Amino acid sequence: MEFETSKTKVVRVMNAVAAGTTPQNGSIIDMAGFEGVRFIAAFGALTATQVTSLKVQQGAAANLSDAADLAGSKAGPLGDGDGNGLLITEIFRPQERYVRCVVSRGTANAVIDGVIAELYGPRVLPVAKDATVIAQTKLGSPAEGTA
Repeated sequence: MEFETSKTKVVRVMNAVAAGTTPQNGSIIDMAGFEGVRFIAAFGALTATQVTSLKVQQGAAANLSDAADLAGSKAGPLGDGDGNGLLITEIFRPQERYVRCVVSRGTANAVIDGVIAELYGPRVLPVAKDATVIAQTKLGSPAEGTA
């Protein structure tokens, strides 16, 4: 049996960020050896009139000093009633090696609970677990009982 977790690298790319209106950059992801990446951003409380969205940038420089927005990568904006929701954007075969997500916040406060990146389509299996993943469990057809 092959689990999807053996073919996916999960990385926490942004920690929780208190209410604010400034944009926040996620950690830079090296796409070498992977076909695509999905960013999942979780949000907390949103103040009325906030304008919050998720986008992706790419570049050839490892520090993303050449970062450029990817056309069409924007997810959102969130509505005022979308607190405790998610925004997801996925990039398949980016044209540059390095990518990162950016959470754009404006007008009024938005709380970021964190952002996770899932890299998929590895060229080498199994995929090594990232240091941000503390524990991982894989079960095949488990019996009912104590977890």
